[in-house]
Amino acid sequence: MSTKLTVLSNGSLRVEGTDIEIVDAQGNPYGLGGRERISICRCGLSANKPFCDGSHKGHFEHNAVAFDLPTPGAPAKPAV
Repeated sequence: MSTKLTVLSNGSLRVEGTDIEIVDAQGNPYGLGGRERISICRCGLSANKPFCDGSHKGHFEHNAVAFDLPTPGAPAKPAV
């Protein structure tokens, strides 16, 4: 299984795969205990950062809807 990252509405970033590696700013790996699914906090409220502990419930709103990023180097579209 390739690694898949899912942006959850009103919640975390879910990472799924058989060979997940998460490292800190110094390149040191977090011990994931063989998990093939983890959730990364994106609200900043978790006491277990960078992992989600559910603290976002009722405090974080984002409707996750996919869109295309512009091609690198392409001129920006004017704001309407």
